[in-house]
Amino acid sequence: MRDFDVEKEMYRLAVELIERRYPVGWGGAGVVHTANGHYFTSVSIDTANASAVLCVETGAMLEAHKYNERVTHCLCLVRDDENAPYKVLSPCGICQERLRYWGEDVQVAVTTNDHALQFVPLGELQPYHWTKAYPSDTLEQFTE
Repeated sequence: MRDFDVEKEMYRLAVELIERRYPVGWGGAGVVHTANGHYFTSVSIDTANASAVLCVETGAMLEAHKYNERVTHCLCLVRDDENAPYKVLSPCGICQERLRYWGEDVQVAVTTNDHALQFVPLGELQPYHWTKAYPSDTLEQFTE
């Protein structure tokens, strides 16, 4: 399947999950695609303590990790309410670190001025990532 087809399917799955899980009000969903061709979806946990909230894509990443599948793409999609347009959110710094487990070639959906669906390699978001200070073979233990 071409990347564009994967990206469109991820968007479709995110919209479907948001509309089912959050029929009214705010809604958000995360989707990852794996090298095995699987899609995992997730939402964030609702909690009174904001410090306990996780990003919407975290659960999908953990599902991929649980099944030992390499993430190739990641998308975070939100809307302000049921009448608002959908917005892609670039991965936050913590999610970028989580995704780095699978390497800097993971394709991540990014926020754009024209609200187009666009994916870029994680390495483009992190051109000066701290791991560049170490030989790559010393970091392989974290991605095996």
